[in-house]
Amino acid sequence: MSKIKKFLIGSPISSEEEQHQRLSKKIALPVFASDAISSTAYATDEILVVLLMGAGVGAAAFKPLLPIAIVVCVLLVIVVLSYRQTIMAYPSGGGAYIVSRENLGAVPALIAGSSLLVDYILTVAVSVAGGVLAIRTATGLDRSWAVPLCLICVFVMTVMNLRGVKESGAAFAGPTYFYIVMLVILIVTGFYRIFVQHVGPIPESLLSEEAIDMSRRTSSLGLFMLLRAFSSGAVALSGVEAVSNGVPAFEKPESKNASITLMWMGGILGSCFLGVSVLAVHLKPFRGEHDGNGLGLMAEYLYNGKGVMFWATMIGTFLILILAANTAYADFPRLASIVAKDGFLPRQFFNRGARLVFSNGVIFLAAVASLLIVAFNGDISKLIPLYAFGVFTGFTLSQSGMVVHHFKLKEPNWKFGAVINAIGAFMTGLIAIIVVVSKFTEGAWIPALLIPIMVISFKAIGNHYDKGRKAVQVEPGYWPRRETHTMVVLVGGINKGVLHGLQYAKSLNPDRLVAVTVASDDEDRIRIEKQWAEFKVPIELNIMHSPYRELTRPVMQFLDELDARFNDDIITVVIPEFVTSWRTQWLHNGSAFALKAKLLHRPHTAVVSVPTHMSHSSVEE
Repeated sequence: MSKIKKFLIGSPISSEEEQHQRLSKKIALPVFASDAISSTAYATDEILVVLLMGAGVGAAAFKPLLPIAIVVCVLLVIVVLSYRQTIMAYPSGGGAYIVSRENLGAVPALIAGSSLLVDYILTVAVSVAGGVLAIRTATGLDRSWAVPLCLICVFVMTVMNLRGVKESGAAFAGPTYFYIVMLVILIVTGFYRIFVQHVGPIPESLLSEEAIDMSRRTSSLGLFMLLRAFSSGAVALSGVEAVSNGVPAFEKPESKNASITLMWMGGILGSCFLGVSVLAVHLKPFRGEHDGNGLGLMAEYLYNGKGVMFWATMIGTFLILILAANTAYADFPRLASIVAKDGFLPRQFFNRGARLVFSNGVIFLAAVASLLIVAFNGDISKLIPLYAFGVFTGFTLSQSGMVVHHFKLKEPNWKFGAVINAIGAFMTGLIAIIVVVSKFTEGAWIPALLIPIMVISFKAIGNHYDKGRKAVQVEPGYWPRRETHTMVVLVGGINKGVLHGLQYAKSLNPDRLVAVTVASDDEDRIRIEKQWAEFKVPIELNIMHSPYRELTRPVMQFLDELDARFNDDIITVVIPEFVTSWRTQWLHNGSAFALKAKLLHRPHTAVVSVPTHMSHSSVEE
């Protein structure tokens, strides 16, 4: 296993090399911004999915598209400016969780942390599902390939991120920049053909029958469906908070480099999202539920078929959507480690792995995202409604916390910052409400229910750790009093392992030393008594009868009897064990494992294993 691990993720990295694993701005952009930038490939589509498939308004779906895109871009500017202030105020990372913890209290912080963790899990599922949809659009693969391809992509992403943030960032930087270049070329080409060559919308001959049917519907657009469409398009803002969560991963000066990267990300995201929306308004890429993504339809039309430029665009789209998950892989483990450090998640999430990444968080993220992909059949449109609520809940709490921060510290220009944050908190809070109301029956109820459950669970974990700290807290001058000591050696017959165990226990000079065996019938009892007499073992032997061939219960009963006879004893149970190679260890019944697990929870009881290592030759004999 160690060889496989080394092959997949590489040799361990020393803690002293942590500074060398920091990210430059050029590498940090694809690591932390790939999620946000990738939304340009599906955010416009998701608006149209609601208007065409949900509202059924046909050609009228494209009239509100550009206004919705503009409002989303205005909101993007507000959120980016807000998170820029967060980066400067809280350079330790953690984003909305840290801001809420410092300014709003523990419960809002846990809500923000839960929202972000759910968001990152969904980021992996949504991004991978979107990438596989893009490649299926280009190749014509049917839906049955969606889940297997998604799971393969998750596995590859997981392995790359276990190798280290810097290494995964360097590997994924090229594809991210490639997508940005291809998308800019598509937008420029589209503007040229639309505004100079005056090409019209995509003709019906290039659309599927289902898409043509969509285009001819004439339902009226109500306010409810308009709000749903807006909330779907607002997923373009997902991932904007990622930079603020990962500030410590940047090269020094961390805050300055993170701030510049955030501005780069906002500029690329806003301009490309608006550009794609303008193309969609003019080209009208109608698509049915079983068609590919709108970006692919527009690329095929603008490039006059599935030529080199079409394939380059689709490959870039596939790569950026897959690699968008890298943002979650960078931020989920880091945020989970901060929450675990505060005592609200299991301590395992706080530990760094061999490659200086929070490997337990990486593996947990991959496992849960894979379950979601299987549960929702790799369908991005089914996953999107789950996605947006957590995103905007985190935004709202982060910006509300920054408003409190400004009023507490009153730093230079704090009034302007407070206004920006207050507007952002109101807008993102409104969107969160719109999402949960308008998409409640489509799946938005899941994160709305899951986040409170997570908060309750985090509080329970925190209470457990608080009790643990209080239980082991030492007052000045405390020292444990001496207690009498009884050692119990578990025996099953006379052999080298048992004799070594008895000798080990005797060498510790306990106050009392006894042996205990469990016999299922008279034949077992007579055998052990005979062996004990033959070897003249000078230790008291206690025989417990077990007609149902149990081991654990009779031993526990014997220990209870000892407790009743000798108060305030520490009882040490000595278990002789045979240890062989990993190839043959499974041939032994392993009954000691169950007994040790039970004894672990018994007060005033210690367990000692005395191993006897068998050579290969003796095992074969």
